[in-house]
Amino acid sequence: MYKVLVIAYYFPPMGLSGVQRTLKFVKYMKNYNWNPTVLTAASTGYYAHDSYLLSEAENAKIEIVRVGGKDINSILAKKGTIKIPPEFIRKILSRLSYTFFIPDNKKGWAKKAIKTARKILNDEKYNLIFVSAPPFSAINMAVRLKKEFNIPLVVDYRDLWYGNQFAFYPTPFHKFLNKRMEYKALKVTEKVIATNRRMKEKLLNHFKFLTFEDIYIIPHGYDPADFNDIIIDKKPNVKMRLTYSGMFYEFITPKYFLNAFKKLSIERPDVTANIELHFIGHFRNENKKLIKKLKLQEFVKEYGYLNHKEALSKVMSSDVLWMMVGYARNVDTHSSGKLYEYFGTKKPILVSVPDGALKTSATEYKASFITKPDDVDEIKETILKIYEQYIKGTLPTPDEEFVEKHRRDFLAELLTKQFQFLVKDEII
Repeated sequence: MYKVLVIAYYFPPMGLSGVQRTLKFVKYMKNYNWNPTVLTAASTGYYAHDSYLLSEAENAKIEIVRVGGKDINSILAKKGTIKIPPEFIRKILSRLSYTFFIPDNKKGWAKKAIKTARKILNDEKYNLIFVSAPPFSAINMAVRLKKEFNIPLVVDYRDLWYGNQFAFYPTPFHKFLNKRMEYKALKVTEKVIATNRRMKEKLLNHFKFLTFEDIYIIPHGYDPADFNDIIIDKKPNVKMRLTYSGMFYEFITPKYFLNAFKKLSIERPDVTANIELHFIGHFRNENKKLIKKLKLQEFVKEYGYLNHKEALSKVMSSDVLWMMVGYARNVDTHSSGKLYEYFGTKKPILVSVPDGALKTSATEYKASFITKPDDVDEIKETILKIYEQYIKGTLPTPDEEFVEKHRRDFLAELLTKQFQFLVKDEII
């Protein structure tokens, strides 16, 4: 077996979609002769914790080393699961974080974690370091370890670093420092993993020294094992269930969809009377107020945050799924893990997104109804079209070959093949 040190701040028991990519990679690495040790955060104060995902990591017998740091999540660890603040407050806190911490507010954790990483690498021989980002301070830490121990480094970008869709640079100096840090890191990185072609193109454009071969694309995916033993809700009536699973934040908002549904309820009350809108995940008060303002309470069922297994049960009990991503800078590089897990359900999907990686994938899926994210009339007409096909039993089915290409075990195999190219014949 080869050994890989996996640096991933976000890992179970933290929940939400950011932890799943790394979890699924390490879960399946042993199938391809790679034994992972995960270096991650200790107890944290966080918006969601998921004991089901943690048990999945433990059942896979993954070695997990946890480090507490001086980052904000570690400081709030005693509070456990924290209530998510109103969006305008979250935005303010995010902007303050971008202002005072470069590259991010996980620097305190990285400073402590590197000491533990050194001990791990000194105590046992490792063939490779793999780091998942964000946070990007973890990349800086991994670069130092790579130089000290002369071990190949692979960086996995879940989002871009410089100029990503969530980035806020209060001054040109902040922008310059982030780009310079990334430049120095990528100069010594053996392989970069990107989630889509648009992201790869942006990286090649930002850093001219990178070659086409330096960056390998591995998309998000779904784990077929997650769909085993799923309990499907029995539907008490013939109403069509249209479900959203995930959070709303930044430019991801339900307001256009809800306004579209309101217009449809006025024009075609006979149709909306037979549609249920289900929401799984954190649902802020401002969104609840919008539903009340639009007088849509009778159509909406809101579950709050559920663990991964429970959430999938609700998703699989639905007839149609919905997701949206609004307009933002570099949003064309954004890959939502939610959409790729939706692919695993093989259900029809209403996808409200701008041009970019998500729209391309949704089109290739073949069972998508695609709209612009903020076109209320287009969304309204598309909901009506979906319902009419639902009643007739003519909803589209996905491209099976496309779905199969996004299995998590297959994606883990692709990743370990990239590892193999870097270590060649070196074996412990």
